[in-house]
Amino acid sequence: MAGNTDMVAFVRARLADEEQVALAAGGDRWRCPADVPGEVHDRRGGVAFTVRDSGFDHHIALQDPARTLERIETHRVLLGEYVEVAGLDTDRPAQDFGSGRAVGLGFAVRQLAAEYAGHPDYQARWLPRFIQ
Repeated sequence: MAGNTDMVAFVRARLADEEQVALAAGGDRWRCPADVPGEVHDRRGGVAFTVRDSGFDHHIALQDPARTLERIETHRVLLGEYVEVAGLDTDRPAQDFGSGRAVGLGFAVRQLAAEYAGHPDYQARWLPRFIQ
């Protein structure tokens, strides 16, 4: 895993950053009450956002802190699975189950890292690779 340690650390750090933002926002699930179109409310009924364009309120509600925390947890599970086999994730993998699992999970983790490609610590060598 030596060559992939920094990629895993990078993704873990970005997830931790997102987690802090979601927790600072209360970690609540948001909703769009039918009687006040354009408003997004937190679980206590407080107005989290007000927008007047159709569709934005529902999109914003889907980006609530609780959903963000759930996504972070699923990404951490995926990272944990990858760490177990990351040493087998090489440019020239063996033709066995473990290597195939490593390459597949490695592709998924590279996709996670690519979500943060605009971050100054992102490295182009983490781009997903396509191997035949």
